[in-house]
Amino acid sequence: MAHFELNTRRLLCPTPVIRTQDKIKNLVKGDTLTVVSTDPGALSDIPTWCRINAHEIVSSETIDDEVFITIVVN
Repeated sequence: MAHFELNTRRLLCPTPVIRTQDKIKNLVKGDTLTVVSTDPGALSDIPTWCRINAHEIVSSETIDDEVFITIVVN
């Protein structure tokens, strides 16, 4: 199990979700991925994509206009 970070700052919808999907394709079950975005829509878009694809959101927060979403790959 490994941890990765994906920088999607300054990218607008749907690019953060697409980049998240592309990154997760290369990970294995149990890996974690923290997506960092400046698009506030990522707070709803990425969790929705994760529910559809059976991945787990373990944390989601906004700090100084940046969204941090941590996902466990299933």
